[in-house]
Amino acid sequence: MSQEFKHITVLLQEAVDALVQDASGFYVDGTFGRGGHSALVLEQLGADGELLGIDKDPQAIAHAKERFADEPRFSIAHGSFAQLEQFVTERGMAGKVDGVLLDLGVSSPQLDDASRGFSFMNDGPLDMRMDTSSGESAAEWIARADETEIADVIYTYGEEKFSRRMAKAIVAKRQEEAITTTAQLSKIIAEANPAWEKGKNPATRAFQGIRIHINKELEDLESCLDQALDMLKVGGRLVVISFHSLEDRIVKRFIRKHVKGDEHLPRGIPFTNDMLEIRLKSVSKAVKASDSETQDNVRARSAVMRIAEKVA
Repeated sequence: MSQEFKHITVLLQEAVDALVQDASGFYVDGTFGRGGHSALVLEQLGADGELLGIDKDPQAIAHAKERFADEPRFSIAHGSFAQLEQFVTERGMAGKVDGVLLDLGVSSPQLDDASRGFSFMNDGPLDMRMDTSSGESAAEWIARADETEIADVIYTYGEEKFSRRMAKAIVAKRQEEAITTTAQLSKIIAEANPAWEKGKNPATRAFQGIRIHINKELEDLESCLDQALDMLKVGGRLVVISFHSLEDRIVKRFIRKHVKGDEHLPRGIPFTNDMLEIRLKSVSKAVKASDSETQDNVRARSAVMRIAEKVA
Protein backbone atom coordinates (compact mmCIF):
# COMPACT_ATOMS: atom_id res chain seq x y z
CA MET A 1 0.00 0.00 0.00
CA SER A 2 1.34 3.46 -0.92
CA GLN A 3 2.12 6.29 1.46
CA GLU A 4 -0.94 7.49 3.38
CA PHE A 5 -2.00 11.10 2.91
CA LYS A 6 -4.02 13.10 5.39
CA HIS A 7 -7.73 13.41 4.75
CA ILE A 8 -10.05 15.73 6.67
CA THR A 9 -13.67 14.61 6.35
CA VAL A 10 -15.98 17.47 5.41
CA LEU A 11 -19.29 18.02 7.28
CA LEU A 12 -18.52 14.94 9.33
CA GLN A 13 -20.87 15.36 12.30
CA GLU A 14 -23.60 17.06 10.30
CA ALA A 15 -23.72 14.29 7.69
CA VAL A 16 -23.77 11.41 10.17
CA ASP A 17 -26.37 13.10 12.40
CA ALA A 18 -28.61 13.53 9.33
CA LEU A 19 -28.02 9.97 8.17
CA VAL A 20 -28.37 7.79 11.28
CA GLN A 21 -31.94 7.80 12.58
CA ASP A 22 -32.03 4.19 13.83
CA ALA A 23 -29.06 2.75 15.72
CA SER A 24 -30.03 -0.78 14.66
CA GLY A 25 -30.40 0.10 10.96
CA PHE A 26 -28.52 -0.84 7.78
CA TYR A 27 -26.55 2.01 6.20
CA VAL A 28 -24.41 2.54 3.12
CA ASP A 29 -21.39 4.82 2.83
CA GLY A 30 -21.15 4.96 -0.94
CA THR A 31 -17.84 6.85 -0.93
CA PHE A 32 -15.73 5.27 1.82
CA GLY A 33 -12.55 7.24 1.10
CA ARG A 34 -10.48 6.90 4.25
CA GLY A 35 -13.43 6.04 6.46
CA GLY A 36 -14.07 9.30 8.29
CA HIS A 37 -17.84 9.18 7.89
CA SER A 38 -17.92 5.39 8.29
CA ALA A 39 -16.09 5.52 11.62
CA LEU A 40 -18.57 7.98 13.08
CA VAL A 41 -21.55 6.05 11.69
CA LEU A 42 -20.27 2.92 13.46
CA GLU A 43 -19.92 4.89 16.69
CA GLN A 44 -23.61 5.78 16.49
CA LEU A 45 -24.81 2.28 15.63
CA GLY A 46 -25.79 -0.31 18.19
CA ALA A 47 -24.78 -3.96 18.23
CA ASP A 48 -27.44 -4.81 15.64
CA GLY A 49 -26.56 -2.00 13.22
CA GLU A 50 -24.70 -2.62 9.96
CA LEU A 51 -22.67 -0.46 7.58
CA LEU A 52 -21.69 -1.24 4.01
CA GLY A 53 -18.85 0.81 2.54
CA ILE A 54 -18.29 1.18 -1.21
CA ASP A 55 -15.30 2.66 -3.03
CA LYS A 56 -13.72 2.52 -6.48
CA ASP A 57 -10.21 3.07 -5.18
CA PRO A 58 -8.19 -0.10 -4.39
CA GLN A 59 -6.18 1.91 -1.83
CA ALA A 60 -9.39 2.86 -0.04
CA ILE A 61 -10.48 -0.78 -0.01
CA ALA A 62 -7.16 -1.85 1.50
CA HIS A 63 -7.44 0.90 4.12
CA ALA A 64 -10.99 -0.19 5.01
CA LYS A 65 -10.00 -3.82 5.45
CA GLU A 66 -7.14 -2.82 7.72
CA ARG A 67 -8.96 -0.15 9.72
CA PHE A 68 -12.12 -2.16 10.36
CA ALA A 69 -10.66 -5.67 10.35
CA ASP A 70 -12.16 -6.41 13.76
CA GLU A 71 -15.53 -4.70 13.16
CA PRO A 72 -18.24 -7.32 12.46
CA ARG A 73 -20.86 -4.66 11.72
CA PHE A 74 -18.87 -3.37 8.73
CA SER A 75 -18.32 -4.74 5.22
CA ILE A 76 -16.65 -3.18 2.18
CA ALA A 77 -17.34 -3.56 -1.55
CA HIS A 78 -14.92 -2.61 -4.32
CA GLY A 79 -16.72 -0.80 -7.09
CA SER A 80 -18.71 2.28 -7.99
CA PHE A 81 -21.69 3.53 -6.03
CA ALA A 82 -23.46 3.11 -9.36
CA GLN A 83 -23.49 -0.59 -8.36
CA LEU A 84 -25.44 0.22 -5.18
CA GLU A 85 -28.41 -1.97 -6.06
CA GLN A 86 -26.15 -4.95 -6.78
CA PHE A 87 -24.18 -4.65 -3.53
CA VAL A 88 -27.27 -4.09 -1.40
CA THR A 89 -29.25 -6.89 -3.06
CA GLU A 90 -26.37 -9.32 -2.54
CA ARG A 91 -26.77 -8.68 1.18
CA GLY A 92 -30.52 -9.23 1.08
CA MET A 93 -31.30 -5.61 2.00
CA ALA A 94 -33.04 -4.27 -1.12
CA GLY A 95 -35.74 -1.84 -0.01
CA LYS A 96 -34.58 -2.12 3.62
CA VAL A 97 -31.72 0.41 3.72
CA ASP A 98 -31.99 3.04 6.47
CA GLY A 99 -29.61 5.54 4.91
CA VAL A 100 -27.27 6.19 1.97
CA LEU A 101 -24.41 8.67 2.26
CA LEU A 102 -22.47 10.03 -0.73
CA ASP A 103 -19.46 12.32 -0.26
CA LEU A 104 -18.72 13.20 -3.88
CA GLY A 105 -15.62 14.15 -5.80
CA VAL A 106 -11.96 13.30 -5.41
CA SER A 107 -10.52 12.69 -1.94
CA SER A 108 -7.55 14.46 -0.39
CA PRO A 109 -5.31 11.36 -0.54
CA GLN A 110 -6.05 11.03 -4.26
CA LEU A 111 -5.27 14.69 -4.89
CA ASP A 112 -2.17 14.82 -2.73
CA ASP A 113 -0.56 11.64 -4.09
CA ALA A 114 1.25 12.75 -7.27
CA SER A 115 1.37 9.15 -8.51
CA ARG A 116 -2.43 9.18 -8.95
CA GLY A 117 -2.27 11.93 -11.57
CA PHE A 118 -5.17 14.05 -10.30
CA SER A 119 -3.22 17.17 -9.42
CA PHE A 120 -1.66 19.86 -11.59
CA MET A 121 0.31 21.02 -8.54
CA ASN A 122 2.62 17.98 -8.37
CA ASP A 123 4.08 16.19 -11.37
CA GLY A 124 3.10 12.56 -11.79
CA PRO A 125 1.77 10.03 -14.31
CA LEU A 126 -1.32 11.32 -16.10
CA ASP A 127 -3.76 8.73 -14.74
CA MET A 128 -6.75 10.29 -12.89
CA ARG A 129 -8.58 6.97 -12.44
CA MET A 130 -10.21 6.48 -9.06
CA ASP A 131 -10.17 2.75 -9.79
CA THR A 132 -6.61 2.11 -10.94
CA SER A 133 -7.42 -1.54 -11.58
CA SER A 134 -9.61 -0.91 -14.61
CA GLY A 135 -10.62 1.55 -17.28
CA GLU A 136 -8.84 4.09 -19.44
CA SER A 137 -6.32 6.51 -17.95
CA ALA A 138 -6.33 10.21 -18.76
CA ALA A 139 -3.12 9.77 -20.76
CA GLU A 140 -4.70 7.03 -22.87
CA TRP A 141 -7.79 9.15 -23.48
CA ILE A 142 -5.75 12.25 -24.34
CA ALA A 143 -3.77 10.16 -26.84
CA ARG A 144 -6.81 8.88 -28.75
CA ALA A 145 -9.64 11.44 -28.40
CA ASP A 146 -10.19 13.89 -31.25
CA GLU A 147 -10.05 17.64 -30.76
CA THR A 148 -13.83 18.08 -30.60
CA GLU A 149 -14.27 15.42 -27.93
CA ILE A 150 -11.50 16.90 -25.78
CA ALA A 151 -12.99 20.38 -26.11
CA ASP A 152 -16.48 19.16 -25.28
CA VAL A 153 -15.30 17.33 -22.14
CA ILE A 154 -13.33 20.33 -20.86
CA TYR A 155 -16.26 22.66 -21.58
CA THR A 156 -19.10 20.45 -20.32
CA TYR A 157 -17.49 18.98 -17.20
CA GLY A 158 -14.90 21.67 -16.46
CA GLU A 159 -17.10 24.64 -17.43
CA GLU A 160 -14.00 26.09 -19.11
CA LYS A 161 -14.76 28.80 -21.68
CA PHE A 162 -11.38 28.41 -23.39
CA SER A 163 -11.89 24.67 -23.94
CA ARG A 164 -11.47 24.82 -27.72
CA ARG A 165 -8.15 26.65 -27.49
CA MET A 166 -6.96 24.12 -24.94
CA ALA A 167 -8.06 21.13 -26.99
CA LYS A 168 -6.34 22.52 -30.09
CA ALA A 169 -3.11 22.99 -28.11
CA ILE A 170 -3.31 19.45 -26.68
CA VAL A 171 -3.77 17.87 -30.11
CA ALA A 172 -0.94 19.94 -31.59
CA LYS A 173 1.44 19.02 -28.78
CA ARG A 174 0.68 15.29 -28.85
CA GLN A 175 1.81 15.22 -32.48
CA GLU A 176 5.25 16.23 -31.21
CA GLU A 177 5.41 13.98 -28.14
CA ALA A 178 3.22 11.74 -26.00
CA ILE A 179 1.47 13.57 -23.16
CA THR A 180 2.01 11.27 -20.21
CA THR A 181 2.48 13.49 -17.12
CA THR A 182 0.39 16.01 -15.24
CA ALA A 183 3.12 18.64 -15.60
CA GLN A 184 3.07 18.32 -19.39
CA LEU A 185 -0.70 18.67 -19.59
CA SER A 186 -0.83 21.51 -17.06
CA LYS A 187 1.78 23.49 -19.03
CA ILE A 188 -0.06 23.01 -22.34
CA ILE A 189 -3.36 24.11 -20.84
CA ALA A 190 -1.87 27.08 -18.99
CA GLU A 191 -0.22 28.38 -22.15
CA ALA A 192 -3.51 28.04 -24.02
CA ASN A 193 -5.45 29.96 -21.37
CA PRO A 194 -5.38 33.68 -22.25
CA ALA A 195 -7.11 34.88 -19.07
CA TRP A 196 -5.61 33.57 -15.85
CA GLU A 197 -7.82 34.15 -12.82
CA LYS A 198 -6.26 35.54 -9.67
CA GLY A 199 -5.77 32.83 -7.07
CA LYS A 200 -6.71 29.96 -9.42
CA ASN A 201 -4.37 27.73 -11.41
CA PRO A 202 -5.20 28.13 -15.13
CA ALA A 203 -5.47 24.33 -15.48
CA THR A 204 -8.03 23.91 -12.67
CA ARG A 205 -11.20 23.63 -14.73
CA ALA A 206 -9.69 21.53 -17.50
CA PHE A 207 -8.26 19.00 -15.04
CA GLN A 208 -11.63 18.82 -13.30
CA GLY A 209 -13.41 18.18 -16.58
CA ILE A 210 -11.03 15.43 -17.67
CA ARG A 211 -11.18 13.77 -14.24
CA ILE A 212 -14.99 13.76 -14.19
CA HIS A 213 -15.06 12.27 -17.70
CA ILE A 214 -12.47 9.57 -17.01
CA ASN A 215 -14.34 8.40 -13.89
CA LYS A 216 -17.87 8.83 -15.30
CA GLU A 217 -18.65 10.74 -12.12
CA LEU A 218 -21.87 12.46 -13.17
CA GLU A 219 -23.30 9.41 -14.96
CA ASP A 220 -22.55 7.27 -11.91
CA LEU A 221 -24.17 9.84 -9.62
CA GLU A 222 -27.40 9.92 -11.62
CA SER A 223 -27.53 6.12 -11.67
CA CYS A 224 -26.82 5.86 -7.94
CA LEU A 225 -29.53 8.35 -6.98
CA ASP A 226 -32.16 6.36 -8.87
CA GLN A 227 -31.00 3.13 -7.26
CA ALA A 228 -30.84 4.69 -3.78
CA LEU A 229 -34.50 5.65 -4.00
CA ASP A 230 -35.42 2.01 -4.61
CA MET A 231 -32.99 0.57 -2.07
CA LEU A 232 -34.10 2.85 0.80
CA LYS A 233 -36.97 1.84 3.02
CA VAL A 234 -39.74 4.33 3.80
CA GLY A 235 -38.23 6.71 6.35
CA GLY A 236 -34.70 6.04 5.06
CA ARG A 237 -32.40 9.01 4.46
CA LEU A 238 -30.37 10.11 1.45
CA VAL A 239 -27.48 12.42 2.36
CA VAL A 240 -25.28 13.84 -0.41
CA ILE A 241 -22.29 16.18 -0.10
CA SER A 242 -21.30 17.89 -3.37
CA PHE A 243 -18.25 19.99 -4.12
CA HIS A 244 -19.09 21.68 -7.41
CA SER A 245 -22.14 23.01 -9.18
CA LEU A 246 -22.53 20.17 -11.68
CA GLU A 247 -22.88 17.56 -8.93
CA ASP A 248 -25.09 19.73 -6.75
CA ARG A 249 -27.38 20.58 -9.66
CA ILE A 250 -28.00 16.87 -10.32
CA VAL A 251 -28.73 16.18 -6.63
CA LYS A 252 -30.95 19.25 -6.24
CA ARG A 253 -33.01 18.40 -9.33
CA PHE A 254 -33.35 14.75 -8.30
CA ILE A 255 -34.67 15.63 -4.85
CA ARG A 256 -36.97 18.33 -6.20
CA LYS A 257 -38.39 15.95 -8.82
CA HIS A 258 -39.36 13.35 -6.24
CA VAL A 259 -40.56 15.89 -3.69
CA LYS A 260 -42.97 17.45 -6.20
CA GLY A 261 -43.99 14.19 -7.85
CA ASP A 262 -45.63 13.86 -11.26
CA GLU A 263 -46.06 17.35 -12.71
CA HIS A 264 -47.64 16.06 -15.92
CA LEU A 265 -51.09 15.14 -14.62
CA PRO A 266 -53.92 16.75 -16.66
CA ARG A 267 -55.01 20.15 -15.41
CA GLY A 268 -58.49 20.55 -13.98
CA ILE A 269 -58.74 16.96 -12.77
CA PRO A 270 -58.70 16.42 -8.99
CA PHE A 271 -55.91 14.16 -7.78
CA THR A 272 -54.49 12.84 -4.52
CA ASN A 273 -50.88 12.81 -3.30
CA ASP A 274 -50.77 9.09 -4.14
CA MET A 275 -51.49 9.93 -7.77
CA LEU A 276 -48.60 12.42 -7.76
CA GLU A 277 -46.22 9.60 -6.77
CA ILE A 278 -44.32 11.78 -4.32
CA ARG A 279 -41.43 9.64 -3.04
CA LEU A 280 -39.20 12.05 -1.09
CA LYS A 281 -39.42 14.92 1.31
CA SER A 282 -36.62 17.43 1.74
CA VAL A 283 -35.38 17.35 5.32
CA SER A 284 -33.65 20.72 5.42
CA LYS A 285 -32.24 23.51 3.32
CA ALA A 286 -28.81 22.99 1.79
CA VAL A 287 -26.18 22.71 4.53
CA LYS A 288 -22.76 24.33 4.14
CA ALA A 289 -19.61 24.05 6.21
CA SER A 290 -19.23 26.45 9.13
CA ASP A 291 -16.75 29.31 9.09
CA SER A 292 -14.52 27.46 11.54
CA GLU A 293 -14.48 24.35 9.36
CA THR A 294 -13.64 26.28 6.20
CA GLN A 295 -10.80 28.00 8.03
CA ASP A 296 -9.36 24.63 9.03
CA ASN A 297 -10.02 22.92 5.70
CA VAL A 298 -10.00 24.95 2.48
CA ARG A 299 -11.68 22.09 0.59
CA ALA A 300 -14.79 22.52 2.74
CA ARG A 301 -15.55 25.93 1.25
CA SER A 302 -17.42 24.56 -1.75
CA ALA A 303 -19.22 21.73 0.07
CA VAL A 304 -23.02 21.62 -0.11
CA MET A 305 -24.99 18.90 1.69
CA ARG A 306 -28.55 17.99 0.77
CA ILE A 307 -30.78 15.66 2.81
CA ALA A 308 -33.96 13.89 1.75
CA GLU A 309 -36.14 11.21 3.31
CA LYS A 310 -38.10 8.53 1.47
CA VAL A 311 -41.84 8.79 2.04
CA ALA A 312 -43.16 6.21 -0.43
